[in-house]
Amino acid sequence: MLYQKNLPGWERGIRVVAGAATGVYGAEGLRGAAMAVAPLVGAVLVATGFVGFCPACALAGRRLKNPDR
Repeated sequence: MLYQKNLPGWERGIRVVAGAATGVYGAEGLRGAAMAVAPLVGAVLVATGFVGFCPACALAGRRLKNPDR
């Protein structure tokens, strides 16, 4: 494996749900520059939730105490 998971299970679930909600909210055709990137942000949240690795958290030095979980 090229990476070590740095997201706990509860946060992974929240990321998947929040990412799906953000993607749907942005895809509803809302106006504004901020809503134009909402589907992309939602897709990144869902992807990091499924994979269990967040590059931004890794840059900040975040690690799981028990990586087997």
